Amino acid sequence: MFRSVRHMIYDLIEWRSQILSGTLPQDELKELKKKVTAKIDYGNRILDLDLVVRDEDGNILDPEQTSTISLFRAHEVASKQVEERLQEEKSQKQNIDINRQAKFAATPSFALFVNLKNVVCKIGEDAEVLMSLYDPLESKFISENYLVRWSSCGLPKDIDRLHNLRAVFTDLGSKDLKREKISFVCQIVRVGRMELRDNNTRKLTSGLRRPFGVAGTSGVH
Repeated sequence: MFRSVRHMIYDLIEWRSQILSGTLPQDELKELKKKVTAKIDYGNRILDLDLVVRDEDGNILDPEQTSTISLFRAHEVASKQVEERLQEEKSQKQNIDINRQAKFAATPSFALFVNLKNVVCKIGEDAEVLMSLYDPLESKFISENYLVRWSSCGLPKDIDRLHNLRAVFTDLGSKDLKREKISFVCQIVRVGRMELRDNNTRKLTSGLRRPFGVAGTSGVH
């Protein structure tokens, strides 16, 4: 709803500038005013606001100088035009969805490109960062893990890959794209001592993999 209203406002701002420029011929100016009023009426309808009745030139009818029957008929005409516009928008959206589904079905596989910029997490030891795709409705991962080894000083273990941590999740078929939701999940595994606060050299351990944190999207369509 927000995106739809935003696009309509942008259109109205542009058309207003054209009208105020004073460079349009009379016939084009008249057609543009009709587009403006039609867009306003359509926006009022989807926002559940009052319907404004207008004359043939797009001017608002004055109820003090217009008969009740004329207002009623103008209201019927305006309502019909708005409903036709709503049906047209709905039909266009359905056609787009059908074409998109057909395109997905005809394409054997897709890929998701991921570029890791940084890991902002205070760990204190070396860590492994694992990224994967997850289906929250089926409660299962649908991809392999992309693994990045992160050092305790906040940089990749392989310093040559700094600013070049990229991966591609391949072979995402039409079945995956039809899932209602897919989440991108990042898991952090700490590699080091059993306990971060363990300062006893006799009991000091190293190289143990311990789950440290997890983050993910809430799910995308």
